[in-house]
Amino acid sequence: MTSNKQTQLDQIAADIVKNNVCPDLAKQAKHLVPGEGNPDAAVMFIGEAPGKNEDLTGKPFVGAAGRFLDELLESIGLKRQDVFITSILKYRPPNNRDPKPEEKDAFWPYLLAQIEVIRPKLIVALGRHGANCFLPDLKIGQAHGRPQQWQDWTILPLYHPAAALYNGTMRQVLFDDFKVITTLIRN
Repeated sequence: MTSNKQTQLDQIAADIVKNNVCPDLAKQAKHLVPGEGNPDAAVMFIGEAPGKNEDLTGKPFVGAAGRFLDELLESIGLKRQDVFITSILKYRPPNNRDPKPEEKDAFWPYLLAQIEVIRPKLIVALGRHGANCFLPDLKIGQAHGRPQQWQDWTILPLYHPAAALYNGTMRQVLFDDFKVITTLIRN
């Protein structure tokens, strides 16, 4: 099953390149960052877009925020290999600017295709951009750590791990919110 799913995920990445999604972003990017992890994952993490380190390596969440994400995963007994990690945008926006609505729209069908292949029990939306793709009116400050329904999926909006790098009080909030993940995937 896994190899078939991985083949499908590889095809989605190839389709992004073939279909020339967001050519302006693609032109300035070093790598496509389609996401990685376990194709049979019960939990799928979705951030907003690759940053500088992700663009250099082609891997999601590898900078300081990624190291903190690893720490958060470890706190609930998971490893990176247990989950699937991706972003809405698959190319880095210049100077790490916020993704534009038309860029999110262009990548949306590919993100949905990834979700359909993986079929996670839980989608963890990291940060405002990740959450607002599914739930446009959601305020992350009010909804973080509380599961939401979107179509047939359970979405858990959480603060982005990078938020804790700039605001130390967020670290504990994220550790607490991460505990919700284990409760949701056990059921």
